[in-house]
Amino acid sequence: MTNQEKLKIIQDALGNSSDIVVRDVSPSLSYLYLESVSSDDKISDFLVESITKQEKVEDLFSALKEGIYNSHIEILEDLNDCYYYLASGYTCLFLENEKKYFVIETKTKLDRGISESTSEPLIRGPKDSFTENHAINLGLIRKRIKDPKLRIQDIKIGRRTNSKVSIIYIEDIALPKSVETILDSLEKIDIDGILDTGYIRDFLETKEKSFFPCMISTERPDFSCQSLLNGKIVIMVENSPYVLILPAVLTDFLKSSEDYYQKYVSSTFSRVLKLIAFIVTIITPALYIALMTFNQEMIPDQLLISLATQRSEVPFPTFMEVIIFVVLFEILREADIKSPSASGASMSIVGALILGDAAVTAGIVSPFVVIVVAITSICELVFTDMDFINAIRQWRLIFIFSTIFTGIIGMVSAGLILIIRLASLEPLNTPYLLPFSPFNISGMEDSIFLFPSNKRKNRPNYLTKNKKRVKS
Repeated sequence: MTNQEKLKIIQDALGNSSDIVVRDVSPSLSYLYLESVSSDDKISDFLVESITKQEKVEDLFSALKEGIYNSHIEILEDLNDCYYYLASGYTCLFLENEKKYFVIETKTKLDRGISESTSEPLIRGPKDSFTENHAINLGLIRKRIKDPKLRIQDIKIGRRTNSKVSIIYIEDIALPKSVETILDSLEKIDIDGILDTGYIRDFLETKEKSFFPCMISTERPDFSCQSLLNGKIVIMVENSPYVLILPAVLTDFLKSSEDYYQKYVSSTFSRVLKLIAFIVTIITPALYIALMTFNQEMIPDQLLISLATQRSEVPFPTFMEVIIFVVLFEILREADIKSPSASGASMSIVGALILGDAAVTAGIVSPFVVIVVAITSICELVFTDMDFINAIRQWRLIFIFSTIFTGIIGMVSAGLILIIRLASLEPLNTPYLLPFSPFNISGMEDSIFLFPSNKRKNRPNYLTKNKKRVKS
């Protein structure tokens, strides 16, 4: 097959796109690249110079194989394989009547630099975060864990995107069965494209149907490395600044990578506060409805009189005003998240203060409902994982609707259902309520209560068989 025939096949397959660049160096030598993802400087300064030096050599294929100065060069035997490399920033080099093809890495930089995390900010600790560059993300892991046992396995997912997905773990710490389970699940994925780690979440959670997430999504490389050292597995998708960490248990969402950079007493206090906030943000609106509608005898007389006075001119029942304000606050929160940073803060202040005050003045809601919903929303803000926050929102509504008809009995029933549901989750055969149910001593060293570094001698034995973290 002549070079012109090969080039025409590729150009036709790519729809003669405007970013295709073809050059005939000589009658027997041509190359092709996509200027949108390739660097003209690399091609002109290094590749062309290497090629022109070899033009008059008799065995051109061998000369090019030895004479092209590039650390990333592949030899392909199937022309169809060129499409993936072209889209990845490689240049394809063709020789007349030769059945093998060179692909040389000439990609241009299309990614932002390493910056500070915006979704998980820290006061103390490393400020770097993952980016959309897959190689940089792997480097952020490698520079922290220099162990030769660190394993990175790549697979391609997506019929059209051919996205690279990396499974990262430490061989002598992570459970082999867990690694195999994840690999099997990923290899079964058949989808048009993978653009972010969120695309593969549902494929990995097929057995765990729950509002609460069974894996952690993070853009912090230090937290990812902490998880790897405990025996967890990290999944990284190219072009995504977020990675997935498996398996996750409930207490993982009460932790932060900053916990390990300050005194253990402060970290324990922070985790206890998060646990209290978790309970408060779920049950507070439902508890208010139950007390005001069905169980008023549980409220002190003076407080009950004050609440009754506040509600005397409100035309809606208690559950209706709670639902109205909860929905209003959620809309404000969504608007704050989705709006540009310059206007987001102003919008939150206008919504929370002016609309809240106007609603009370107009007699639509009582002042105490504003306080209840404000406390609920503030407690929700201590969490950073959006999947966990969404689960809290959904269960909060379940608690509210279960309380509307039966009061405290409905709220207690919803609480029991929540506990049963959490206890039934087993991501990668790991009970979700560990280390408390079932009780696990080694997991207690780093759960709600954080032990000092010199006392955390064991890794959680539900994550690894290599238990010793500190040898003594």
